[in-house]
Amino acid sequence: MHTLIWIGVFLATFCIMEFMAWFTHKYIMHGFLWSLHKDHHKKDHDSWFERNDSFFLFYAAISIILFYLWSYKGLWIGLPIGLGIFCYGLAYFLVHDIFIHQRFKIFKKASNRYTKAIRRAHKTHHKHINKEDGECFGMLWVPFKYYKEAK
Repeated sequence: MHTLIWIGVFLATFCIMEFMAWFTHKYIMHGFLWSLHKDHHKKDHDSWFERNDSFFLFYAAISIILFYLWSYKGLWIGLPIGLGIFCYGLAYFLVHDIFIHQRFKIFKKASNRYTKAIRRAHKTHHKHINKEDGECFGMLWVPFKYYKEAK
């Protein structure tokens, strides 16, 4: 029973992170922290790193704190929540930074309906280079209309 609860907490955390990514992207990155996100929309330097990369540090810190609480304070729920945040961050990095933006030149040939839809949705987001009038702020959850366009 404890294992099922643990798995449920992990899966719920992973799914909640998609909402957190959408919320953070729409209201914080395109809001009061636009100064850290804008170089992702309009590159203004030659570095491989972007100021936008600093956002991962926030969730990494939360995940590390939860691992610490699990390991040193016996907070069992810290491990599945920390792993859920970590796994979502890894998935986000693989999909957003590697697959979509090709920061490493791998996964270029993936062309199933989901990958086409997620690329189209993100491309729609990036056609707005300023912080206003954005759309498609989520990452792994793709609106159905992009599946229809991705045939």
